[in-house]
Amino acid sequence: MLSAIENRNDVSLLVHTFYQKIRKDSLLGPIFNQMIPNEAWPAHLNKLTDFWETNLFGIPKFKGKPTQKHLETDRLFKYQISQKHFNQWLFLWGATVDELFTGDRATRAKAAAHQIAVAQKMILDKSKPITNQ
Repeated sequence: MLSAIENRNDVSLLVHTFYQKIRKDSLLGPIFNQMIPNEAWPAHLNKLTDFWETNLFGIPKFKGKPTQKHLETDRLFKYQISQKHFNQWLFLWGATVDELFTGDRATRAKAAAHQIAVAQKMILDKSKPITNQ
């Protein structure tokens, strides 16, 4: 039986399980694995746990600039980050939440991810160079 997201340990389980899927995913894995070296993953997962703990519990722990990192990633990948990447990220996030948890925070985690994806995609779109086609 699924339980509610009740504490940091639950958030950590969600984040770790999700990013295990991301790193193996044929579309997203190459991007994440290039941007985050193996030895940096433990610290990155801790930071992402802070991010989601802040989002789901209102505990101000997260310190970072995710938008800047997304912009850097899009530049490195020649501005090829597209809606399909965000859709896959959302699909994997939603599936991971649903396989592990239930309740209000699980629903909030999926809604927050959607809002984050929409906002980040809009920012990336605005930052892409204009091409003459």
